[in-house]
Amino acid sequence: MFKIVFFGTPQFAVPSLEALVAESSVDVVAVVTQPDKRRGRGNDLSPSPVKAVAERAKIPVIQPDRIKKSPEALAQLRDYQADLFIVVAYGQLLSQEILDMPRIGCINGHGSLLPAYRGAAPIQQCLVNGETQTGMTTMLMDIGMDTGAMLLKSTLEIGPLENAHELADRLSIQSAELLVETINRLPTTGIQPEPQDSTKATYAAMIQKEDYALDWSKSAIALHNQVRGYYPGCRTMFRDAVLKVMATVPLTDAIRSQFPEFDPLFESVVNLEPQPPGTLVAIVKNRGAIVQTGDGYLFLKEVQLAGKKAQSGWDFANGSRIEIGERLG
Repeated sequence: MFKIVFFGTPQFAVPSLEALVAESSVDVVAVVTQPDKRRGRGNDLSPSPVKAVAERAKIPVIQPDRIKKSPEALAQLRDYQADLFIVVAYGQLLSQEILDMPRIGCINGHGSLLPAYRGAAPIQQCLVNGETQTGMTTMLMDIGMDTGAMLLKSTLEIGPLENAHELADRLSIQSAELLVETINRLPTTGIQPEPQDSTKATYAAMIQKEDYALDWSKSAIALHNQVRGYYPGCRTMFRDAVLKVMATVPLTDAIRSQFPEFDPLFESVVNLEPQPPGTLVAIVKNRGAIVQTGDGYLFLKEVQLAGKKAQSGWDFANGSRIEIGERLG
């Protein structure tokens, strides 16, 4: 039986921890997660999703502010004499001292098909770039940023209207399955680690505030990918107020062939004269507004006005009494 310390913080890491706790070949002796954060109107301290699972399973929890600088946390980790450290979306970089602690090594579950999309936001960035396939990679960690030798991979097809939260939910289940398979194959096949080809590496940097701003001179497909990749944060201006754009449909031939239910949207823009980017060019009853972009049309499927709840495109168009010819941005 492998003695494991699990490192993780957000909901994405929860299925992996739950799978390891349920796995008979594994003994999760401790969980390392980020410190509790203040959330909600009451500003009360709230545990991370991973900590909540660990506490229900009665697993000891370690929560240093900075794990590399915490002598107490380092001593605790050393005392466990673990076979493996398993890391899934922990949120802090591990020092070489920590990487050297477990008998076998540190295994990371990373949300991309490495060496593509190393870094902090692989799920979001692959959507922004319009990828149609992604997956999970398990790898032996080294001191670099997602540069370690790869163990196993599992691929996943991306839906054309799928957003980052939906894709993350599916990848989190895939991560759990792949980690269990990786651990169970270590003593039988050994799994030959495969070095990454750094010449093919790409990097998914941490999301910045400016990434959420919508530029209507971009193409409809580029804007759609930005909206779903950075869901639910993308925004524009409408009548001098911030409008969050949460779901869209680009009116492309590929979308029409896959989703015949959107036919009324396509019919509404037939023979329209081109307008300046950001112009509301059509309003489809029971659907909502369609926007002219730098290349093509974009349907606003779900939006959120500042200070209000998210609403469907039709509720927005109807409630705000939108008029054709108004501009976004």
